[in-house]
Amino acid sequence: MDGSLEGSSEMVQVVLLYVVLAILAAVGIWQLVVWMFEIQDKNRKYRAADNYARERSKPMLVVPGPWGVKPARRWFNKPAHGGGDVCLDIDRRAVIGHPHAVVGSVTHIPFSNGTFGAAFVSHLLEHMPTTKDAVQALDELNRVADAVFLVYPSRQSIANWVIPEHKLWVWQKGDKTYLRQRGGSGVQEIYYC
Repeated sequence: MDGSLEGSSEMVQVVLLYVVLAILAAVGIWQLVVWMFEIQDKNRKYRAADNYARERSKPMLVVPGPWGVKPARRWFNKPAHGGGDVCLDIDRRAVIGHPHAVVGSVTHIPFSNGTFGAAFVSHLLEHMPTTKDAVQALDELNRVADAVFLVYPSRQSIANWVIPEHKLWVWQKGDKTYLRQRGGSGVQEIYYC
């Protein structure tokens, strides 16, 4: 009888192992699909911003720089996105090598009203300290560009939930952009773009 209980216990352990592996595989596949949709959305919006600016015979502003501040993108020569005509970032490392790089803040963009046909903004607003800062950034972007194309992480992305540098939730529905301070209660419709 002890042998059958022992075999039964081993069988339960094997089944549990397979269940855990299946759950991990499912979560991994789900996150891969989320990541692929994020990349597709980013590329679609970059092309749309580029076309929008060209149709108006104006330059395109890209914020932030395509290289980021971590060296891995340079090691693999894989920028996050195109650099546009003018590239703005608060960190010089993110725009090294861009022919028209500007080191500055998105809350105080050093260009006159309507300089750009479009602004492409990728994974920036969620890093702003407060919704007030994000609104100021959006106001500046709309001041210098005829249209603003925003890219932000999916709420389905586990990475988006755990990255400590993400201070805001950002999402769009229709023609509205929503910003919500992380850890805050309620949804605040703050900005239309």
